[in-house]
Amino acid sequence: MFSLNFTAVLLALTALLLPQQAFSQEPLTLQEAVRIGLEKNYDIRLADKQEDIARNNATLGNAGFLPAVDGRLSRDFTNNNIRNQFESNPPREVDGSKTNVTNASVLLNWTVFDGGRMFIAYNRLQALEKSGQLFTKATVENTVANILDAYYEVVRQSRKIKAIEDAIAISQQRVAITQEQYNVGVSAKVEILRAQVDFNADRSELLRQQEALQNAKINLNQLLGRDPNINFTPVDSIVVDKQLQATPEPALLASNPNLQRFQLERDIALYDLRAARAQRLPVLGLTGSYGYNRSLQDPVIFGNTVGTNESTRLGFNYGLVLSLPIFSGFEVRRQIQNSRIVVASSTLAFEQEQNRLASELARAFSQYQNRLRLLELEEANLTLAQQNADVALERYRLGLLTAIELREAQRNQLVAENRLIDIRYEAKAAETEIKRLSNSLVLENAAP
Repeated sequence: MFSLNFTAVLLALTALLLPQQAFSQEPLTLQEAVRIGLEKNYDIRLADKQEDIARNNATLGNAGFLPAVDGRLSRDFTNNNIRNQFESNPPREVDGSKTNVTNASVLLNWTVFDGGRMFIAYNRLQALEKSGQLFTKATVENTVANILDAYYEVVRQSRKIKAIEDAIAISQQRVAITQEQYNVGVSAKVEILRAQVDFNADRSELLRQQEALQNAKINLNQLLGRDPNINFTPVDSIVVDKQLQATPEPALLASNPNLQRFQLERDIALYDLRAARAQRLPVLGLTGSYGYNRSLQDPVIFGNTVGTNESTRLGFNYGLVLSLPIFSGFEVRRQIQNSRIVVASSTLAFEQEQNRLASELARAFSQYQNRLRLLELEEANLTLAQQNADVALERYRLGLLTAIELREAQRNQLVAENRLIDIRYEAKAAETEIKRLSNSLVLENAAP
């Protein structure tokens, strides 16, 4: 009778506390979450757009290799009053002399040699394109790491709800046992009230934990670029890879996209220095045009004759333009000095980033090793706490244990479960960080 009543009450309690979570929860695997994030995450999509711009900029034309060709067409009209006076001869006057001029031409300007700056510019644009690709790659790695952490956070909060529900089950049994003891006269009313107070406290804790779970789901949905109110149930559990080895620094240098971007920034600074030096060299250009010109003037004075003047020209011209810088007010020297400073700064920034990443890797691996040791300890500790809680409940049922001692055993079990859940999550987070620094998350978690 007691077992049936307890089961009915527990089911009713679960339905009361979890009304919106009992329905409309789609299962969500970790791989599916990563797939959605790679497709819809806003940071990744914005990085893709920036990469497209860098790719479009890396062209020969943008570097200055190709000529500029312009087409021009003009049509001019004039209306003048003309008066010619030659010594003692009477003046010749024409009112309303109109001119109609049409010009059409194609102009070519082509820099043949500019001290090598066009080659430097093209190499710089290619470096910027690669930097954009590395930025996208780093964004993807960081986003996948955030999705993994957010997904496992949902798993963690879900497991904590399960632990609290186990504690509520014990509290419910305690209430039922105390009620039966009171009915047969072996327990006081105050024990029932105390048991109900503890039971309500556990229910309150469950409600708070449900809020934490909902917030974790909202955070994950935000990273996935979808409606924050989408409800789901995580399918995967937290499984820690216990065989992970520390990544050596040369491998980190070869694979980490952020460090590679700093290396490219140093290369770009060197390109800027070479471009500044190239300003001291001469510039050779080729110019040419092909044009049509027609001029019609009516009337016009030719000596003593008044008539119409029409002229037409059709042809082309070409030439070379050589420009040699002589003195620029020390402007070139200033640019070279600043470029040298930028090169030195970018080298320092590269070394700083290298040191930062090595430090992060060392911290992550230290935390990972420590959490593995704690994980083994807490797994054994939870087993002991569960056994202690089972024994305490049975002794309480037999009247051999006080309510305070049962409550303490119950709380010890809950604390042990939560501690194990937290440590497993922290170990997984450290594992994720190591793999992020070594640029292996996307390959490992990408959908086949």
